[in-house]
Amino acid sequence: MAVSVNVRIKAVRKALDLSQRAFCKGIFLSHSFYAQIESGTRKPNERIYELITNKYNVNKDWLLTGKGEMFSAPAPDIELEQLIDIYKELDPLFREYISLQIKQLLSVQKRSGADSKTGKKISRDPPLLNIP
Repeated sequence: MAVSVNVRIKAVRKALDLSQRAFCKGIFLSHSFYAQIESGTRKPNERIYELITNKYNVNKDWLLTGKGEMFSAPAPDIELEQLIDIYKELDPLFREYISLQIKQLLSVQKRSGADSKTGKKISRDPPLLNIP
């Protein structure tokens, strides 16, 4: 039995580790409308396919037919996108503060010898940063 588009759409959402609400917000759909798509009650239209493929880097051929890889590019880093959205809402003074704190955290990480690529662990109790 062939897997339907609604099942593939749900698979994308789960691969991105998103709730239905977060996923549909990213493609500008109401939660109830999206839930109907995922359950198979409604069929998505071309606009929805485009929104999903563009927002989440989904391979359109895979989405429509199941052929190929799920993602046409690496899956987007949703957490990073959310942090960027929050950062954009901050006043310039707070942006400067956040940038400074991130630089200090990176410095602490480098001094501790931690490397995310090698998997070395860093202390769970990093030194407190100077908070003005």
